[in-house]
Amino acid sequence: MFRSKVFSTWFIAALCVWAWLFHTYCSVGFLQEYWHYPLIMVLGAFVAGLTPEGGGAVAFPVLSVFFNIDRVLARDFSLMIQSVGMTSASIFILTQSGTDRQVFRPLLRMLPIVCAGFVLGMLTLQSIPVYLIQALFLSMITAFAFSYAWGDHRGTKQTLCLESNWDVCFLGLILILGGLCTSLFGTGADILLYSLLVTRFRMSEKNATRICIMLMAGTSVFGFGYRHFLEAGLQADQYKTWICAYPVVLLMAPFGAYVLSKINVEWMIKGIVVLNIGQLAYFNINRPSVEKLIASFLFMTILLFLFLRSFARLSATTPETSTQPSGPAGKPPANLPETDQEEIAV
Repeated sequence: MFRSKVFSTWFIAALCVWAWLFHTYCSVGFLQEYWHYPLIMVLGAFVAGLTPEGGGAVAFPVLSVFFNIDRVLARDFSLMIQSVGMTSASIFILTQSGTDRQVFRPLLRMLPIVCAGFVLGMLTLQSIPVYLIQALFLSMITAFAFSYAWGDHRGTKQTLCLESNWDVCFLGLILILGGLCTSLFGTGADILLYSLLVTRFRMSEKNATRICIMLMAGTSVFGFGYRHFLEAGLQADQYKTWICAYPVVLLMAPFGAYVLSKINVEWMIKGIVVLNIGQLAYFNINRPSVEKLIASFLFMTILLFLFLRSFARLSATTPETSTQPSGPAGKPPANLPETDQEEIAV
């Protein structure tokens, strides 16, 4: 993991910054009181390392639904913590030997569009009722995880290729929607972009995941800066909880790739599906209402249909998949080089 001098230097420097921040602004007593924040991100890092879902896919619902923390605080924490973890994972990816950095050049054009969508969402969507935001997010991650686990979604192209103006328009629309989602949940742009890359553009699962990691890293840094500098909307305790979880994601985001490559990935993916279903069920059981049940049912039905249909179309429109050697779902062929079988942590 620390074979790259660049990544090792980044890790040590970032850890020194955390030590200074903790000594200056935080305390052991505060960490003992808010111990659940770093604990949540241990699970978040593992989920992020296994799928294209970011750490916010765990942080937002756990804080917002289980701990009844204000939706805005949960969103901000997701952005703040991903700005460290996903940046660390991005540096890890870029500094590994054999990485083709040309694959990630489209991000230079993608990031401004996502950030524009984020700003638009911050200005227009924040008055939506909280139960609708929670129902939409839980339905989205559950439908995506289910489709990801059981869908045939592995493309073969190593780079993003836009073949028509329609491709450009469709990609731009998804990026705007991703920015809007991120303004509500602190995550979501990665899920939407991944679904598009492996279906319409038939990209390989590994490179699509890596692109989504870096997109969400850049979006999280922008969102963190937007809330801090432009809106001045972050409270002192938010910075302290961020500092408490900082070293967990700094290590676990890139280290998740190594750990998860040693276990049965298929069962872990299905475990995430069960976890997401449980979160959605708890949301409707805790303080139940007809409005929450109807919203969850409608969002889940629509999103599950869209994700399953999108992943199914890849199998029908990509003839290369029938001629390529393949292993079990979620795993590369056994005869591939070892470096190609590594999962990448978000």
